[in-house]
Amino acid sequence: MAFLDSAGRRRALRFLWLLLMLGAFCPAGTAWAQEGTSKEYQIKAAFLYNFVQFVKWPPDAFSSPGAPLCIGVLGDDPFNGALEETIRDESVDGHKLMVKHANNLDDLRDCQLIFVTRSEESRIGQILGATAPRPVLTVSEIEHFAEDGGDIAFYLSGGKVHFEINSAAARHAGLKLSSQLLAVGRIVGGEN
Repeated sequence: MAFLDSAGRRRALRFLWLLLMLGAFCPAGTAWAQEGTSKEYQIKAAFLYNFVQFVKWPPDAFSSPGAPLCIGVLGDDPFNGALEETIRDESVDGHKLMVKHANNLDDLRDCQLIFVTRSEESRIGQILGATAPRPVLTVSEIEHFAEDGGDIAFYLSGGKVHFEINSAAARHAGLKLSSQLLAVGRIVGGEN
């Protein structure tokens, strides 16, 4: 999917550099336990910011051409302000980035990306069923999330944050994932 212009390619290189840096400097899981989870969620917030740069939504995903790109956090907020800090004053393709928190999925209807927190694990089938027909990028850290039909799932390996992508689920939602994003995530699910 070569839909990135030269500015997009520069963002892709920054993204890849960020992944390499995070991999090199991520503390082991025991260090996260000592510091709490703030470092882990700062890293995940950076990933979410980068994900929105490598996804193309259909025009009808936005209420207007200049509408904000909304990142929703569904459930108990693990970011503790790190996500807001990461996206502050940022925009992607003319859409200012914003964050919205909710415990009810209906309150995130205007969001283009929804991060489903661990507190929502018991409702995952309902959440994926409700978001599947819409152009929404679903991301979570719940085990088997991408395999079960979510778009992107974080996982820890070797004390580092990684992610897997269900490109078929994203495509069925009408989303176009950049080849650069697909190249750095582990592909799961059905067709690629």
